[in-house]
Amino acid sequence: MSSSKKIYTFFFILIILIKLHPNAVFGQSNNKHTVREKISINSNWKFYKYEGAPDNLLYDVRPEVLDANDSKVADSKPTDAVKIDSKDGVLKSWILPTANPFIKDENKKHKRPEGNPGSDFDFVKASFDDKNWESVSIPHDWAIKGPFYTGDKPIVGGGMGRLPSQGVAWYRRKLEISSEDKGKNIYLDIDGAMSYAIVWLNGNLVGGWPYGYNSFRLDLTPYLNFEGDNQLAIRLDNPNHSARWYPGGGIYRNVWLTKTNPIQIAHWGTTIITSKVSKASALVELNIKIQNNLSKDQTVTVKTDIYELDNKGKISIKPIGNFLPRKINLKANDISQTVGVSYLQNPKFWGPYPTQKPNLYIAKTKLYSGKQLIDEYETKFGIREITFDSNKGIIVNGEQVKIKGVNQHHDLGALGAAFNAKAAKRQLEMLQELGCNAIRMSHNPPAPELLDLCDEMGFLVIDEIFDSWEKKKTPHDFHLIFPDWHEADLRSFIRRDKNHPSIMSWSFGNEVGEQYTADTGA
Repeated sequence: MSSSKKIYTFFFILIILIKLHPNAVFGQSNNKHTVREKISINSNWKFYKYEGAPDNLLYDVRPEVLDANDSKVADSKPTDAVKIDSKDGVLKSWILPTANPFIKDENKKHKRPEGNPGSDFDFVKASFDDKNWESVSIPHDWAIKGPFYTGDKPIVGGGMGRLPSQGVAWYRRKLEISSEDKGKNIYLDIDGAMSYAIVWLNGNLVGGWPYGYNSFRLDLTPYLNFEGDNQLAIRLDNPNHSARWYPGGGIYRNVWLTKTNPIQIAHWGTTIITSKVSKASALVELNIKIQNNLSKDQTVTVKTDIYELDNKGKISIKPIGNFLPRKINLKANDISQTVGVSYLQNPKFWGPYPTQKPNLYIAKTKLYSGKQLIDEYETKFGIREITFDSNKGIIVNGEQVKIKGVNQHHDLGALGAAFNAKAAKRQLEMLQELGCNAIRMSHNPPAPELLDLCDEMGFLVIDEIFDSWEKKKTPHDFHLIFPDWHEADLRSFIRRDKNHPSIMSWSFGNEVGEQYTADTGA
């Protein structure tokens, strides 16, 4: 064989090898299957909503609606909850353990009962034929297409928009999981589902989350088939008389699969606090929670660099700061944490539009086992100083800022509750043209992307979580689940949103009924 043919043959074989086994050729171990992946699964869903009587896979029983008055003024005095006992056959006991990562007292955490409710129901089975169901993409609001209820006594009243948001519906989707993912932890992350979400995978009840506005995560790993398709089935139950505004219905925010190694940065596991802020420097404190899902103690090294983001969200080529690497000893099946500090010189402040610029940074955290990279995690943040003065009001980075704000509900008007980033940005742009510089999230946690937009565009935010506690405003509102879920909802809400520089304050209740009482309110 001539030398030219040998060279040609060598490169031909090399190209084939690169396509088939790129890591074998170049000796790389950190490919896409090694560290964290976040994959959108918004497409290819099948949807079915009951027209008549639904199935009996209830989260819990609800009180009978005796007073469906839809014409109360917004700040009407709430009333006491109707006492009702759970009964056998409801799924509440299987769903409550999903809250455990957010419950501080170990003695109050929930133990999952034996059994697998719903496993024999057709809609959760891979063999069920859903070809006649509606094909939808997520985010999806089943109610916005109507029709509007009419007449003097509509099924859904004007307070909830006279649209068919009530009812029970199912979403189904196949998940393809590669055999290369064996050994990974694979999570389902739902940014918002309205409401009482209950999730099955391959016929197994995984868990759920009742509150329709909170983001939540479920660990799919124990139920996965790593050799072929997996059947995901999600049941939603959106009660009538559950709100004082249009709630929408359905999986109305984004849904993700997150793949990690068993040793990982924990869910919403970084906290960044900036202090000692001046034009010359700022102290940046980083708290990292690291989760070890292995049955043996492990040792890892944590490294974090800080980068600037420009006004288009592009990351600077070189880091402008870092935290000293730390070696951490992790206990088996436990979460550990580490704290690091870094001084940034001449920081660029985050501040509200139009008098200040919303400058942003990003911290890139890398986790190593020996020399092997096993996780990467990014945390956006801003550097700003906000003080509240009894005489001058709100002072941001030394400037007195007059709040010109609005109360912003989660729907997008005629587009409904399904989140759309472009539509949300258009709303914010129109508000800025009107002179608005602050938003109160009324009255529930917003889509995560809406807070990202507020960070990027320079809005101050009051982040709000509840419209009611244990006293009710409507017969089927959050008061039904507040006793069981308020701690988990509050902790998950804060953990998700805590690093947004746009948030100037937090609200844990809008005109709640307890404010009319003495001891209970206190």
